[in-house]
Amino acid sequence: MTALTVVVNGAPREVPAGASVADVVAAVAASAAGVAAALNGEVVRRADWAATPLRDADRLEVLTAVQGG
Repeated sequence: MTALTVVVNGAPREVPAGASVADVVAAVAASAAGVAAALNGEVVRRADWAATPLRDADRLEVLTAVQGG
């Protein structure tokens, strides 16, 4: 299986071909609770993560809500 290079939170990362937003979120976040994802500048609804494939050179931002002040 071929690997793709996507930019995750500003850093290049190799992922397997066919990887989805859900796969990368699971790899970089301890839990999906309080997490949002944006692919190429567009927010991806959590319900669509598994069905949203990544392509070579995509930019994915995985954002985690942090409580405090």
